[in-house]
Amino acid sequence: MKVWQPGGHLVSERGAKVEDWSWAQTKRRLATLYRLARPYKVRTALALVTLLAATAVSLAPPYLVGRAVDEVHAGRTHALGWIVVAFVGAGALGIVASYAQTYFTGWTGERMLADLRNHLFRHLQRLSLGFYERNRAGVLISRLTNDVEALDQLVTDGVTSLVQNSLTLAGSAVVLFLLDWRLALAVLTVMPALTTATAIFRKKSARSYRRVRERLGLVTATLAEDIAGMRVLQAFTREAAAQRNFREVSETYRTANQETVVQNAYYFPFVDLLSTVATAIVLGYGGYLVLDGNMKIGILVAFLGYLANFFDPVQQLSQLYSTFLSAVAALDKIMDVLVQDSEVDDTPSATDLERIRGHVRFEDVHFTYNRGPEVLHGIDLDVPAGMTVALVGHTGAGKSTIAKLIARFYDPTGGRITIDGVDLRDVRQESLRRQLGIVPQEGFLFAGTLADNIAFGRPDATREEIAAAARTVGADEFVAQLENGYDTELGERGFRLSLGQRQLVAFARALLADPRILILDEATSSVDIGTEQKIERALRRLLHGRTAFVIAHRLSTIRDADLIVVLEHGRVVEQGAHDELLRRGGLYTDLYGNWAADVA
Repeated sequence: MKVWQPGGHLVSERGAKVEDWSWAQTKRRLATLYRLARPYKVRTALALVTLLAATAVSLAPPYLVGRAVDEVHAGRTHALGWIVVAFVGAGALGIVASYAQTYFTGWTGERMLADLRNHLFRHLQRLSLGFYERNRAGVLISRLTNDVEALDQLVTDGVTSLVQNSLTLAGSAVVLFLLDWRLALAVLTVMPALTTATAIFRKKSARSYRRVRERLGLVTATLAEDIAGMRVLQAFTREAAAQRNFREVSETYRTANQETVVQNAYYFPFVDLLSTVATAIVLGYGGYLVLDGNMKIGILVAFLGYLANFFDPVQQLSQLYSTFLSAVAALDKIMDVLVQDSEVDDTPSATDLERIRGHVRFEDVHFTYNRGPEVLHGIDLDVPAGMTVALVGHTGAGKSTIAKLIARFYDPTGGRITIDGVDLRDVRQESLRRQLGIVPQEGFLFAGTLADNIAFGRPDATREEIAAAARTVGADEFVAQLENGYDTELGERGFRLSLGQRQLVAFARALLADPRILILDEATSSVDIGTEQKIERALRRLLHGRTAFVIAHRLSTIRDADLIVVLEHGRVVEQGAHDELLRRGGLYTDLYGNWAADVA
């Protein structure tokens, strides 16, 4: 496990998984909350001081009422004045202390949650590509939104309520024994039933609230996936199936919530019943003691007041327990993300990669995805700086895996990859990727202007540089037709542009970043022939003087490569120039024949 220290690091503690309510797990939760509050020590201390003051003041009224009843019963009125003044003063102090406590607690709690949300997002950015290939985006969104929100009520009000009610409960119990130990012992007769009911409720509710968080994450994930794929759903008329699936997912969430409702419906009325039974015992036994002359009536009145102070916190804590369980389940889900290790870590001795020439070598490289079967089997490849390499082969041959390894989205499980003789595991990832340009099969665009998307890799680029990059790849023609040109808002994922236009923007983005190594992963597969011709002309300029790895099925892109590497089942089976490979009559000849037939 890891415990986060704001502004510091996540400390890893490898070991077996513990149960939700083990002391070790509780310590981790408390440590996480403590580290969240640590940057705000002063305000946290002020919140605690005002909380103690508010709690102390709240214990005074029942005693003052009892004294007043005794004074009136004895026919003494001279002390009523100061009792009334003390009662009003306690009320005024309680208001001031409660306001201050609420302000300081709310201020601190909201900043703790903001810190947690920001840290969680930073941690997600540090995780490797494999993590995102194993986890649904909607579930991760739920961690950042629903689960952090579930902590809101706990850290802004729940902790305060927990401390205040616990102190009130303990203080009232002490005062009850001081007022009359016989009545106090009589009240204890209901405690075994209360303790047993609370233990059962706690055990069942812990499991239920964890299921609620899991089901809520599944609802968010399903919703995010269906909205993102709405065009496909509508194109294949799968709306009804999607509705059924979402209804089933939503039903599991409702069922999990219903469990908590039923448990609360059993537990809270039972606590009310025990409170009523305890009050009845005090009224009966206390009334007998008063009539028998063994107790002042003021003591009985004060005892009833403190008894309410005793059971009210029990009810409040019982209700708070539901909030606490929901928040703890959410915190555990958040910690499940925070404890994730990046599969690609920079070593403490890693250095920045200086400006490279682009000489790439694969030396007996093996690779396995997440303990699955090996997908690369001893790849040896030597690519001099400035060379354009085409990676070809059937689907699943390992082409995209090689591209991911060059970008160090993964590290090899065997062998090594070097650039200019430097092992990639010895350099910082950021310094490597600053010198890489990657154009995927579908250029991902962000909500914002067209200019912002082109300048994504170089935010400081001037408008003239942005326009020059677009002009070089032939994107300026469609830009001129947009209503606001480079200032046109593209919307989410650039939905206002066609697939080909988005790809041209992706090429312009890569060109503007001026990478030393360029990776094109099926980058021309989503453009038409006319657009491809524009891109090919742009590619000649883009690839000049750079090392490039091109994964493509288009014949023109493959033929023009300096080196063609043919992959089959994770192995290099052929490599050479286009004409040379055709003369050999091997796998490349078969692939080329199939491609040529498709074009014809």
